[in-house]
Amino acid sequence: MGIVSYLLSFTVDRLLRISGFSENKNVLSARKMDEKALEVYGKHVIRTIRDPEKPNTLEELDVVSEKCVQVQELGEDEYLIVIRFSPTVPHCSLATLIGLCLQVKLQRCLPFKHKLEIYISEGTHSTEEDINKQINDKERVAAAMENPTLCEMVEQCIMEPDD
Repeated sequence: MGIVSYLLSFTVDRLLRISGFSENKNVLSARKMDEKALEVYGKHVIRTIRDPEKPNTLEELDVVSEKCVQVQELGEDEYLIVIRFSPTVPHCSLATLIGLCLQVKLQRCLPFKHKLEIYISEGTHSTEEDINKQINDKERVAAAMENPTLCEMVEQCIMEPDD
């Protein structure tokens, strides 16, 4: 019975490969993840977050870009979103605040179920490991948002642009 089951499974797999169906499924899945990544980056999500020190957006300063967003499907209508941002200088004192802004804006704006991971791009900051731990710790993020001064700074950075 095991041999028959194996041969049947092998035959079905070969037919799917020959027909191109399994490849089409992978292409459709990749396209769906690209669309989700674009939705995360989107017109009024992370690309419009303002820098805490400058009047520019994170996109204008090349801190974030479309390619810094990766999306993986975790389950039906549930996604893992990984953001890797690059501070403008390796000793940026506001990198943690930028990460906090990304966390807050994405938690508020994404209309689908997700798990969020935000990292500083490898080699772009002198204390990236410490900052990565901090901005991905839900308790630290919640505590930071209880601080009125920090909360106000985040709100100003993530405020929707006046189009």
